Amino acid sequence: MSNLKQTLIPVPVGRAPGAQSELAPSVQKVLRNTYALLSLCLLFSAGVAATGVALALPAPGLVLTLVGYFGLLFAIHRLRNSGWALPAVFALTGFMGYTLGPVLARTLTLPGGAQTIVMALATTGAIFLALSAWVLSTRRDFSWMGGMLFAGMVVAILAGLAAMFFEIPALGLAVSAMVALLSAGLILYETSNIVNGGETNYVMATVGLFVSLFNLFTSLLSLFGFGGSSAD
Repeated sequence: MSNLKQTLIPVPVGRAPGAQSELAPSVQKVLRNTYALLSLCLLFSAGVAATGVALALPAPGLVLTLVGYFGLLFAIHRLRNSGWALPAVFALTGFMGYTLGPVLARTLTLPGGAQTIVMALATTGAIFLALSAWVLSTRRDFSWMGGMLFAGMVVAILAGLAAMFFEIPALGLAVSAMVALLSAGLILYETSNIVNGGETNYVMATVGLFVSLFNLFTSLLSLFGFGGSSAD
């Protein structure tokens, strides 16, 4: 998750978007590098996930998933200003793609599973493009959402673990909906953080957006999959 510390830039009141000045060159550079790296990471992660589906690789398990995820996040944070940051980013996104493979394989076994994956993927892309375009055009400051989003994610993780251990499908579905909303909020927050100069490290910006997209996609996949299975 991207760093919650940022510089607050006041938003001009009553100014049309077309009248706003150009983004600072440093901000434009961070945006270009972030979206370029994010595109590569998405392709790499998708390739790893597809390989996992093709080879029927087993799920890593909850403990290994948590250790690998938070361990690689910690490594990226420590290496964010070094040349080892990029390999660490691809290690994280590749690992997340590996954890996604078994989920996709299980979804494909359900009636209409392929359509569910396509619908979740298309919805994720549409939400990301719409929210990013809105922030880039209006340059709204969503830094005030940082604390609430972080707290919401902590609650969602704990509720998700409870739903898993106590096998409560209704709670799991509610958690998926909650994570989808929080992930959309994080896309707004992280993009605003870049545009308003709060995030100047494109590695951390990429990781924040990638994790938000990953969580949004998996949550929508769960919601659409549940709806499809209920309809059948």
